[in-house]
Amino acid sequence: MKKILSISLLSAIALTSCSEDGNKDTPALSMIKLENHSVTPDFLTAKAGFESVEKFSLFGSADTFEDTPNFIFGGSADGAGLIKEGSNYQFFVNNEDNFAVARITMDETFKPVAGAYVLNSDGAGTRMCSATMATPEEHGFGPVFLTAGESGPESQIQGVFANADALDAAVPRPLAALGRWNAENALPLHKTAYPNNTVILIGDDDSGTYGGQVAMYVGKPGDLNNGKVYVLRRVDQNPTEMDVVEGTTYDVEFVEIPNANTNTGAQNNELSQQLKSIAFGRVEDLDYRKSPNGSPAAYREIYFNVTGQNNSGNNADYSRSKYGRVYKLVMDDRDPLKGKLEVILDGDNRNGKAKTFQNPDNITVTENFIYVKEDPNGYGDETHDAYIYQYNIATKDLKVAFELDHRRSEGIYSAPDSRLGGWEYGAMIDISETIGEPNTFMLCIQPHTWRDDKFKGVDGGTRRPNENQGSQIVVLRGLAK
Repeated sequence: MKKILSISLLSAIALTSCSEDGNKDTPALSMIKLENHSVTPDFLTAKAGFESVEKFSLFGSADTFEDTPNFIFGGSADGAGLIKEGSNYQFFVNNEDNFAVARITMDETFKPVAGAYVLNSDGAGTRMCSATMATPEEHGFGPVFLTAGESGPESQIQGVFANADALDAAVPRPLAALGRWNAENALPLHKTAYPNNTVILIGDDDSGTYGGQVAMYVGKPGDLNNGKVYVLRRVDQNPTEMDVVEGTTYDVEFVEIPNANTNTGAQNNELSQQLKSIAFGRVEDLDYRKSPNGSPAAYREIYFNVTGQNNSGNNADYSRSKYGRVYKLVMDDRDPLKGKLEVILDGDNRNGKAKTFQNPDNITVTENFIYVKEDPNGYGDETHDAYIYQYNIATKDLKVAFELDHRRSEGIYSAPDSRLGGWEYGAMIDISETIGEPNTFMLCIQPHTWRDDKFKGVDGGTRRPNENQGSQIVVLRGLAK
């Protein structure tokens, strides 16, 4: 791990190498200085084997930023993305229950200095959940923050471009060609996965009559307006999720939904059922495996969480997952419409490896590990506060890395609900390359019972005037990739 140096910018510029010709300048030393900038300590407890991971409480809803003293960061921080802009860093993050997207500016040391809402509740119109920051370097287009709307099947995925400060936060920016879904995330694949196409996978977090789908948009490179939309089904056309059993691999295919860009969400749901798509119990977040050597095969290895839904109502027959699952989808090397699907972690097997699962939600996939974050659905049989699990792709070992710390004894953050699993995580994104610090992540935390009247209506829109949750962003350094 690179040692962090605290030096002045002048000193960094002045340093030169000791090469033979004496003329080669060394690269400027990093100005990054990770530390606690928030007045609120982090809400995390490291579990056995992860105590050496450094935790920094970067900012939260109780903090004031020096350049924008009137800005208040909203609650339920969820999907996120980070880009470097000049010497500063721009962090885009959904405030889910505010129906908003915030942009936080960090200076060259990674200190948060300013905040603004680039999409407010009037512009979004729906809850904003997981998200992906698409960049030209990784995805072949952007930078654009693809953020998924999730307030029923008529919700839309929106594209917030990095120059969002020049745009009206109250103006919607829907990507109509991706269709209407109760979407959790829209994940563009790496540009080398299918060089002749932009491929975007969509998780449909639906617990209704038709269940949740895995959908996919395919267009020409960088084209977000003229492609087609497909939905995932088994080749044998069995649509029942619980008939996908752990330890078995299934042939799957994506089949086109006609006119998905102009259909209502209800029509897309009905057509998915007619096409015999797999009806999952709430498809949540998706991610692809990263490749240290740029191998496109890794980028076609997709993992996604199904959070599960109670076995009552639309799941009274227990045809969908209850406690949640992690799926592996290996896409064909030439044809994105073909693939292999398997369950790698099954929370419904209460004697199996994932027997402690309490509804996995967000997911982060690196070169060697999968990090699974919980969002307990409140069934009443929870045994712990929300975990972050580490799954070793090679060895298949599953470990608990962190647990949320409600700090109940303080009586500030947990009243009136102190039940186990009452809080959840948002996104955890790998920022190692962006800031030049190995094994470093940003983690969003949603402490749902941290409420204060000063958090009300902070996004500037009119649709969520009484939303008063707080939330927190933590940096983790030293977490294996």
